[in-house]
Amino acid sequence: MYIFDSHVHIYPEKIAAKASENIGDFYSLDMAFDGSIAALLKANEKAGINRCLVHSVATTKEQVQKINDFISESVNEYPDKFVGFGSLHPSMTQKEIDEEICRMLEIGLLGIKLHPDFQYFNIDEKSAMELYEVVDNRMPILLHTGDKRFGYSTPSRLANAAKHFTKQKFIAAHFGGYSEWDDSIKYLSELENVYVDTCSSLAFITPQEAKTYIDAFTEDRVFFGTDYPMWNPSDEIERINRIDLTETAREKIFYKNICKFLSIDIPNE
Repeated sequence: MYIFDSHVHIYPEKIAAKASENIGDFYSLDMAFDGSIAALLKANEKAGINRCLVHSVATTKEQVQKINDFISESVNEYPDKFVGFGSLHPSMTQKEIDEEICRMLEIGLLGIKLHPDFQYFNIDEKSAMELYEVVDNRMPILLHTGDKRFGYSTPSRLANAAKHFTKQKFIAAHFGGYSEWDDSIKYLSELENVYVDTCSSLAFITPQEAKTYIDAFTEDRVFFGTDYPMWNPSDEIERINRIDLTETAREKIFYKNICKFLSIDIPNE
């Protein structure tokens, strides 16, 4: 089966290992890989992953353009294997945000990745809401969502934003709420402009719980993701295959939903 990994972090070779180590420290987890493109390609080949959505996070506004250039360059180097989301930062002015979105579109990026816990903003605070307003539905926004240790990215905060910007498409990472999965169902599952990915969740929940979350969001709004370099892609595929899904649902989650969402041709169709 064709497999599209919708949640992958990559870093330039010279900083990849350190960046991966820092993420592991943040979550108190041993990282599976070093965050490099070379290791990603090797892991994907072994796992049978055909394509992935790559991105990175700007922790300051000064990093935004450099990160977006790196992601664009990586996509251009591997056009059959990567599509890319760029980064923005809520501390940017509205003019800076608008100019960078226009530039992101010009260099072939398809969406925006934000990480409230790393960028230190609340999903529904004034600066974030102004950012979404400037985006104005031109690109989907992938947000890290959930973490009981912090209040930045709770499912309820994303619900506030999604209800205000009903035409804006949001992807709520980690089944809509890392370590707050029940709240993701409570606050997000009925919002049609909110989609979820499976990454950094399946190692902590049972296949039966995963099925409950898929049913809540429906099989049409769930994307497969590994959160490379955090987890081994082969293990994440195996975890998906343990869930009691129809073949139609499995195909949607593994690749059809994300291809449709990003308006990418579905392989062999």
